[in-house]
Amino acid sequence: MLHSPKPVMTNYLSSMPKADHKAVGALQKKLRDRFNQNKKGFRRFRDPYESLSGVRAQFLDFDNDRVVIGERGEIDDQLHQKIHTVLKEFMPWRKGPFSVFGIEIDAEWQSQRKWNRIVPVLPDLSNKVVADIGSNNGYYMFRMATQKPACVLGFEPYIQHYYTFKALNQLAGQQNLHVEPFGVEDIGLFPETFDVVFLMGIIYHRISPIEMLRDIKDSMKSGGALILESQAIPGDEPVALFPAKTYAKVPGTYFVPTANCVANWLKRVGFKRVEFFAAHPMNSEEQRKTDWMTFESYSDFLDPADQSRTIEGYPAPIRIYFKAIAP
Repeated sequence: MLHSPKPVMTNYLSSMPKADHKAVGALQKKLRDRFNQNKKGFRRFRDPYESLSGVRAQFLDFDNDRVVIGERGEIDDQLHQKIHTVLKEFMPWRKGPFSVFGIEIDAEWQSQRKWNRIVPVLPDLSNKVVADIGSNNGYYMFRMATQKPACVLGFEPYIQHYYTFKALNQLAGQQNLHVEPFGVEDIGLFPETFDVVFLMGIIYHRISPIEMLRDIKDSMKSGGALILESQAIPGDEPVALFPAKTYAKVPGTYFVPTANCVANWLKRVGFKRVEFFAAHPMNSEEQRKTDWMTFESYSDFLDPADQSRTIEGYPAPIRIYFKAIAP
């Protein structure tokens, strides 16, 4: 548990001496100028975030399954209702669960299950520089915060997720947690920078997973650890499914690999000590519709007559987990 958060760092680049500070600054300005446009698409999430300016939680608990930011008794009824309304503006909530001043946010993913699978192999994060690629609303970043990393930088290009984290961390006040609207394609601006990189639920969305892994390796310090989690298909052959149009109704899915395929990708790129440490079938308890995510979810992606196949007829997904060390 954490109380009355204290400032840790205001400029994360001070912990990244080998990063291209000039290029990062130019990209920051370009993207922030874009996000600050007075257009409905940008204001939809920026305005709710800005409306919480000045509100700060006193009680924090990032140690348990729910990320807790504030207790109900810290605020009056009027502010409680305002915060509830603002948090609803960030729907759909994909990662969680969260409790914000007593408002229980039951997200689509029971993300604590994924985190708990990672904990046994998690490197020591204290005073480390960490990247969370595709950080979404920052659930995993908050879980990392208990180990007091020097800096966690979330790469999150989607405006909804970017401002959701900004809103949550405005309430939580964790000044060693940062998010930028960067994509993984921007990781090259950070050579030999990260002690630990989290790449969870991203690799199958990339047209060139090998190039992405190579760029990530080059962004890591020697001996740094990559934690990779991916959607996958069952099987022992080192192959990847390439869907014709969609996989489980998702058009932006390209290579859906077997575990042995991912192991080969990591080894061919140059990672050392590649460890395949967990796997499990997906299910509609871990990923499902809730009051905070009312759209289609896992059960809608499968063949109603054969739950071992996706709606397109492909093998239903499993999830796989790797830890690999940068050379």
